[in-house]
Amino acid sequence: MPASSSEAVRVAVLADSDTRWKWGALTARRITPADASGSEREPAGPGDEPTGFVLRGRATPTARQLAETGASTAAPREVTGAEFLREVRDAESRGEGYDVVVLALVGGTVRAVLQGLADLGLDRRPVIVTGYVGVVYEKLADGLLLRHGADVVLANSRHDADRFRAVYEGVGAGAESVVEAALPFLGGAPHRPGAGRDTLVFAAQPSVPVTRAERAYVLERLVRHARLHPQREVLLKLRSKPGEHTTHLEEHPYQRLVRDLDPPANFRLVYGHMGEVLDRTDLLVTVSSTAALEALHRRIPTAILTDCGVREVNGNHHFIGSGLLTSFDRLDRGEVPEPDEEWLSRQGVASDGGYDSAFDAARQRVARLLALPELPPISPYYTAETAPGYLPGILARHRLDVTAPPVRDSGLRRIVREAARGAYRHGVQRVAPVVRRLGEL
Repeated sequence: MPASSSEAVRVAVLADSDTRWKWGALTARRITPADASGSEREPAGPGDEPTGFVLRGRATPTARQLAETGASTAAPREVTGAEFLREVRDAESRGEGYDVVVLALVGGTVRAVLQGLADLGLDRRPVIVTGYVGVVYEKLADGLLLRHGADVVLANSRHDADRFRAVYEGVGAGAESVVEAALPFLGGAPHRPGAGRDTLVFAAQPSVPVTRAERAYVLERLVRHARLHPQREVLLKLRSKPGEHTTHLEEHPYQRLVRDLDPPANFRLVYGHMGEVLDRTDLLVTVSSTAALEALHRRIPTAILTDCGVREVNGNHHFIGSGLLTSFDRLDRGEVPEPDEEWLSRQGVASDGGYDSAFDAARQRVARLLALPELPPISPYYTAETAPGYLPGILARHRLDVTAPPVRDSGLRRIVREAARGAYRHGVQRVAPVVRRLGEL
């Protein structure tokens, strides 16, 4: 039976990057019913804080990055996968078991944690929720099948829900876990032009475009646009500072590339919470950032760049049919694209003002599962029978051995770990690109 029909639902969120922590924490608040009996309630408010955990690894966010997401007032605890599983097991033994676990992770890690949770043999396992942090433009089948086995697989739009179900049904896996919802961080005040304000914001991405030449081109065009329009403030919105990591590795940070230019005074690099930046944005430009959906939801004029091609690797193919595809040449001439309303509706943005109700189906499914006397066994699609040449490698890479004694995190150990992480980042961002260039000579 659920822990209690009158106690508040206990929710844990496990994330592996700053953006996934933002998605996971906000999702947890939006889909959690009032109590373990599944009572209905309004969408959760700021006071409803899940217990947060971030995985220790190459993309572990810094305190600054976590605070900048604005997702929670309580900082998540840094853990290994095995430490998280031990926490779930120990919480149950204390009579404080988690009712819901939100896995805001890459697909392979979701599959490994699903296995770990199944192997715990809990008397009452938690309801497991997972999904995607933004636009799903690559590895659709692989990512979905690795997530299969969760009780709820959230789709951020009707478009995604249809695609997700088609993949699961197409391989003979159950698709009842797919639930249409929306990105949990949409919202904010609708766009209102400010008197005398003209601000263009370029939403940068760590790995799109990927090559140094393409990223240098985008930066040069932004600087050129600022020179052509001296009355316009041109802001390059960055997600991380050099040495920090996000969901993807960034080999060619714009902060380094801009050193080769002499930008005008109306061009600046900015950080901060995306919602706060959008509050003063009059035109959002990007290659394929999820920030475009945030801007569109607020009716901020939005442009998706085609300068480096409309290509799957850039993710901007997702915006085919949106009416938003354009180029710097057109933006320089003052042209602003108009979004296609039908496309917006399929993507779950700026649809009909019923944003909060977009999470009703997910909240209701979680409530129904919590009300069951016993949850069914975790049954992923990838097993030793369906994927004997693939699954063992996925599980081996994560080494979720909860029987091993936990490692005490002494001050010295933390210092060593941070030094090792810094060396790794230096190798990825500085040394590896040089080695690749030498190899091309």
